[in-house]
Amino acid sequence: MELEQELPRGYAEVLASLRDQVRSAQHRARRAANTAMIELYWGIGRTILNRQAIESWGSKVLGRLSADLRAEFPHMKGFSPRNLAYMRSFASAWNGPGPIQQQAVAELPWGHITILLTKFKDRPTRDWYAAKAVQHGWSRPVLEHHILTRLHTRTGAAPNNLEARLPGEGTDLSRDLAKDPLVLDFLGLTEEAEELAIEEAMTLRMSQTLAEFGPGFAFVARQYRLTIEGDDEFFIDLLLFHIPSNRYVVVELKAGKFRPEHLGQLNFYVAVVDDLLRLHHHAPTVGILVCGSKNDRTVRYALDGSTQPLAVTSYTYETLPAEEKAALPSPAAITAALAHGGAGSPSE
Repeated sequence: MELEQELPRGYAEVLASLRDQVRSAQHRARRAANTAMIELYWGIGRTILNRQAIESWGSKVLGRLSADLRAEFPHMKGFSPRNLAYMRSFASAWNGPGPIQQQAVAELPWGHITILLTKFKDRPTRDWYAAKAVQHGWSRPVLEHHILTRLHTRTGAAPNNLEARLPGEGTDLSRDLAKDPLVLDFLGLTEEAEELAIEEAMTLRMSQTLAEFGPGFAFVARQYRLTIEGDDEFFIDLLLFHIPSNRYVVVELKAGKFRPEHLGQLNFYVAVVDDLLRLHHHAPTVGILVCGSKNDRTVRYALDGSTQPLAVTSYTYETLPAEEKAALPSPAAITAALAHGGAGSPSE
């Protein structure tokens, strides 16, 4: 206590500033170390490629090279025969005229790069995912999820009125918030899934659900209760917060085909969240309706009559290749999990 009284005025602010500087320096050092390692791996792979072009360097030679490198550098763990093969593939996959440090892939962790090498044979697709992973800071599981659901083929925005209701920022929001369609195969449900089952499964697999919606989403609540003057109660299926744009996002789930009255409910929820939850520094709330199917022309007519910024997207099942689908949990497993956890009614 006596020490605190002797501290000069402004000490706490200075300490906070120095902490930020230290953390920033640590981040730059880790990033620089990772980039140096990626450049090293690319260089080793390039050397192996060049030698193989001149003389026969088969698996036995790579095995001996692995043993010699590990003996010389016993504290380094990246010189296994398998990793050397990945380095060769890395140099072969990114073999352009420019140095590797000028490519987006040089900023990725090695684990991300091995995933790209394993999943894709064409460079444009690898480069697309590498650039997105760097831009959004995707973790390895998020990168794997987006590859599994073929995000690069689903760049269109869902029908929305965001530009009309939020002039100046609607175009960016429609790109960032309103992906169409959402691929929810990982939920292990069927086309006939009811809203509650979809909602339960989404909650169980929330990390993948948020990854499918896009970068920057945070889970707030499922079946979020809205109480108006102590009498009327309403429940939002999923309430999210989009951190990059600093706004609440209301998500309503409809298992069947889109109907215009669905937007009336969503429009109401968005208005209430804006009034009861939104703080003065928050951007306007956006609503997203996720439905089983939709007629885009019907959706656009309905959006024209909505006063709040809304988007309507569909979800798809059975869209993945059979071998990738086999890696997902079965509908029976999800059903068992739901039964074990207990399925409440939407009003609970």
